[in-house]
Amino acid sequence: MNESLNQPSTYVPPKVWKWEKENGGRFAKVNRPTAGATHEKELPVGKHPLQLYSLATPNGVKVTVMLEELLARGVTGAEYDAWLIHIDDGDQFGSGFVAANPNSKIPALMDHSHDPVTRVFESGAILLYLAEKFGAFVPDDPSKRAECLSWLFWQMGSAPYLGGGFGHFYAYAPFKIEYCIDRYAMEVKRQLDVLDQHLADHQFMCGSDYTIADMAIWPWYGGVVLNAAYDAAEFLGADSYKHLGRWAREIDKRKAVQRGRMVNRSFGPLEQQLRERHDASDFATKTQDKIEQKS
Repeated sequence: MNESLNQPSTYVPPKVWKWEKENGGRFAKVNRPTAGATHEKELPVGKHPLQLYSLATPNGVKVTVMLEELLARGVTGAEYDAWLIHIDDGDQFGSGFVAANPNSKIPALMDHSHDPVTRVFESGAILLYLAEKFGAFVPDDPSKRAECLSWLFWQMGSAPYLGGGFGHFYAYAPFKIEYCIDRYAMEVKRQLDVLDQHLADHQFMCGSDYTIADMAIWPWYGGVVLNAAYDAAEFLGADSYKHLGRWAREIDKRKAVQRGRMVNRSFGPLEQQLRERHDASDFATKTQDKIEQKS
């Protein structure tokens, strides 16, 4: 690698930025500075009132974990169809998906139990919507509810530093930039310490109750300490966050979490990929290893 790429450059920003070239990195071909649909493509609709359009990134896993946890509690109204959105192929810019989420980010939920159909986008909004719809995983007590929502929105505000910041420059950028990695690693370690100190005195984020705050935070920060994200656990010294590690492992053992992280997964071991989910039996019969055995 050219050592100069790691040093301050002579680049001076122009007075007005123009999009004249791809910005490099893994997602360069789908990144663009404008919103809206690029092509016509309607979304499929399955048999259940809840239709989820997603991918098993941390933001997508939040919602599938929530739905599987609701079903594990016996909430039959939480049955859902989950459709895979290939973000590398630009599915999020199809006209149907843009109608579901004008921000063109997964996940998006369409609730057909209402007339007209209710759309919900942004993963935190979907978690809160489902919690209120089914009366689960958000405390009733006003003080505890405020604590839960505070941690939910802490995650929404903090994770961009972990994903778009640290994750991008550490794992996806076309070359390593020391300043960027150091800047975001420092902030991510601060966030890990926030969680570790809090979890020293709490079983879950809101005390003894497992809530949507845990479901929101675990795919991102649990993923880091369990080395399931960016392959960066050693780099970040994740094993030093003992209380956070205990919490991450406890949630990782939950059956609903294990199912939820498989849904809309199109990478990793084939037996852990359930690219579409339309029925609870799909986990036993339609994982990608079984589909490829039949083909």
